[in-house]
Amino acid sequence: MLLVSWAPKGLSRMPLSLAMICVGLGVAIFSLDVLSFNPDPRTYDTLAERMTELVVIISLMGAGLKLDRPVSLKGWGPTWRLLAIAMPLTIAATAWLGVTGLGFSLAMALLLGAAMAPTDPVLASDVQTGPPKSGEENEVRFNLTAEAGLNDALAFPFVNLAILVSLSGAAVFTAGEGLGHWLVVDVVWKLAAGAATGWAVGKAMGWLIFQAHHKGISRHADGLVAIGATFIAYAASEMVHGYGFLAVFVCALTIRASERENDFHEEMHDFAEQIERLLMMLLLVLFGGALANGLLDALTWTDALIGLAILFIVRPVVGYLSLIGSPLQKRDRILLAYLGIRGLGSVYYLAYGLNHGQFGNSERLWAITGFIILVSIVVHGITATPLMALIERLGGRPLQRRATPANPPPRDEQLG
Repeated sequence: MLLVSWAPKGLSRMPLSLAMICVGLGVAIFSLDVLSFNPDPRTYDTLAERMTELVVIISLMGAGLKLDRPVSLKGWGPTWRLLAIAMPLTIAATAWLGVTGLGFSLAMALLLGAAMAPTDPVLASDVQTGPPKSGEENEVRFNLTAEAGLNDALAFPFVNLAILVSLSGAAVFTAGEGLGHWLVVDVVWKLAAGAATGWAVGKAMGWLIFQAHHKGISRHADGLVAIGATFIAYAASEMVHGYGFLAVFVCALTIRASERENDFHEEMHDFAEQIERLLMMLLLVLFGGALANGLLDALTWTDALIGLAILFIVRPVVGYLSLIGSPLQKRDRILLAYLGIRGLGSVYYLAYGLNHGQFGNSERLWAITGFIILVSIVVHGITATPLMALIERLGGRPLQRRATPANPPPRDEQLG
């Protein structure tokens, strides 16, 4: 807890990240046999799915609350391009590499593509916007945050397609067996239900927090409200068979839009971020333990090379191509394309797919996924902070750090 509290402040200007420290700590602890169990996600597949699911939805709430810019076609233009163009192309290119380069079945290659397509809202916190109303929202930071908030949900239809192919085979495409159901239910209905549920819960929570009973409960509540709203939105969406990830992010955006200038947004965001960091540290320490206990044993040189290509060729190329024609400066487009951080969201999708489909032996699939996440944590962790600082010095919007008064007024005076 002390590390989670102090490390982000100490590392804010260094080419290091909390994620790197956590993984290294996990490797050290489990290499010394201090603990008597092997935290291998292949053994604890259901637990791995549930724990990564939890940290992702809390991260999505924090990401939505920190966005100051209202949702719009023009203002979110680069984000829509990354989602509509870069993400499907990333899935297709990764699946093609999985079949031709790795020798995976079509189902397994699709699952790899779907798991690797979304950028991670948990590990990308160092390059995302700052807290609500902090002013830390240049174009690169904003679009990385918005993309990470939405692409986790948008990857789900492709995970479900991989599961369908694993159960039905190529007949899904040749004879159309199950493909119509996938389009209607997994694409149209679940996306619409997730968005609608998130909006409805967000509107209700926004009214309750800021308007009910003389300016809402924000005068008497604390940041725990954000976690409650996260679980309500997620559960409500799952009950109507919608995508809960999308519901949580839309809920956060809706709460943020209900009363943009209230300081309570900052308190909710900060509490969600603290919980997220605690869970992230726990899971990354366990990830380091899995690495120390042989998660990468099945990795071949071919797997490693293709993993590097997925991370440093596929995403940067398709990301940059998708942004051609956008109003962003070239340097911003390059950085947006490069910072396609992979992390705990990929673990969730992989565990979910394997737990619900029939993919056969998944040792190499886990190995290449673990390798890509490890490389992303190290390389992006080292380069992200200096690159963001360089972009801001070259003309990106300068950071505006929050002033911390020596004697802050009581809450009732702050909310006035």
